[in-house]
Amino acid sequence: MIDFTNAVEEFNSYKGSEKKKTLIYNNKKYLVKFPDPVREKNKNISYINNAFSEYIGSHIFKIVGFNVQNTILGRYEYNGKEKIVCACEDFTDDENILYEFENLALSTNPDKKIETELSDIMEVIEENKMVDTKETKQKFWDMFVIDGLIGNTDRHNGNWGFLLNKNTGKVKFSPIYDCGSSLNPMLEDEKIKNFSIVELKNLALNCYSCLKENGKKINYMTFMLDKKNKECNNAIKRLFKNINIDKINKFIDDIECISNIRKDFYKEIIKQRYDILEKVYKSIN
Repeated sequence: MIDFTNAVEEFNSYKGSEKKKTLIYNNKKYLVKFPDPVREKNKNISYINNAFSEYIGSHIFKIVGFNVQNTILGRYEYNGKEKIVCACEDFTDDENILYEFENLALSTNPDKKIETELSDIMEVIEENKMVDTKETKQKFWDMFVIDGLIGNTDRHNGNWGFLLNKNTGKVKFSPIYDCGSSLNPMLEDEKIKNFSIVELKNLALNCYSCLKENGKKINYMTFMLDKKNKECNNAIKRLFKNINIDKINKFIDDIECISNIRKDFYKEIIKQRYDILEKVYKSIN
């Protein structure tokens, strides 16, 4: 793994809840995410696996064929302790800036506060003249399907967006970024190794997006199994054959710093969701 300890540090300007630094490595700018020791007050729940979640989640999107932020697993020594970190390459530059969806929502309808209600998000995409409605909806639903596969519970309106070219004024869907809340980062190895297959299946099935429908968070697998949303169905049709489960498994197996217990957990929970996607894919074709 790359050692980021002696990389040049800049003032951090990135938002988000994780501990982070802005580092320059090989003349490229990275948002480097650190494990947070405790994320819930009065609970002994650590978030030390978010680097793995970020790295693997991003690469699964890449394996499927998405334009994705480059991520690197590395180490960083702080106060004599070695931390496993995930370095996320900054895909913006002097010409291209990130325009998060929440900003688009604020500018579209000044009389309405947009949160994560699905119908509100679709309304913003349809009403805003800056973005291509058809393309944006397709990419949104493609992202939703793979978020479901990796169990991303935090794809809120600030975790996806668009790249705006300041010189041309052109807007395009940004690379996928911020996958740190996928693959159950709060579960420790000690907990994982005691899961029965039934418990693991329930965990795979009972995974909720932060997107809401009629005020309730959407259960990814239930939503896709219902097959009521045609745009979601079409996304499954577009993507399923690109989900190479063997390639995903090999990628996970080749990561040296993750325990075999955690690797097996990642592979099994992804397989459980993959099997559901396969069932849906076969039924709508």
